[in-house]
Amino acid sequence: MIGSVSKKLLPLLALAAFVGIWQVAAGFWPPELFPSPLIVARALRELADSGVLWSNITVSLARFAGAYLAAVVIAVPLGLFLGRNPRCRQAIDPLVQVLRPISPIAWFPLAVLWFGIGNAPAVFIIFLAAFYPVLLSTVSAVIGIPPVYLKVANNFGAKPGSVFLRVIIPAAFPGIMVGLHIAVGTAWIHLVAGEMLGAQSGLGFMIVDARNFLRTDWIMAGMLVVGVLGLCINLGMRRFELWLGRRWGGVV
Repeated sequence: MIGSVSKKLLPLLALAAFVGIWQVAAGFWPPELFPSPLIVARALRELADSGVLWSNITVSLARFAGAYLAAVVIAVPLGLFLGRNPRCRQAIDPLVQVLRPISPIAWFPLAVLWFGIGNAPAVFIIFLAAFYPVLLSTVSAVIGIPPVYLKVANNFGAKPGSVFLRVIIPAAFPGIMVGLHIAVGTAWIHLVAGEMLGAQSGLGFMIVDARNFLRTDWIMAGMLVVGVLGLCINLGMRRFELWLGRRWGGVV
């Protein structure tokens, strides 16, 4: 009981300490340069009451969900295939290793030329940011499956399709989830960056637009919203992982 209470209390204490340090630091700067937590809270309410905040949150979440799911739908099956086919993996790996280190932001000038200004370049940037972590973690997870799992399945006469669905995917699941967690963070970061560079809506655009009006309180309010949404997405991923793990018997 005490451990449960302390587990919930510690994050609140850390949050209170952060707000306190922020409040003290804000006293050394003009509000126009470094607004206090109260001023940012008022700006957040102002944005919410005007509807600007909710419309931009909706747009950003829709972009993120579409691009992230597209990356997962393509990267996971491709990673499973490459993990099970060494020759194909050897053929494609050099190309992947050349493209992977290129920052998604470096693709933005080409994305604007290919797709124009608007929604598509941001979606493309998010897709790239999520694709490679999921792909590489899936390949690594499949390669790392203990051979004894496959031998036992073959000894019991399991068909290839059953082995794939009941042995390979569940055994690779923890490694795949590592990539999904990493991809969530990188994709969310690059979502905001992509919206700052060329989109006409979304949280990144809202922050840049606030900068143009010299509204530092709006900027910090937007940054807080980005952080809170990122936390919520990460918690949702964790709950999904636990739920799926229980179904496969991997989590108690």
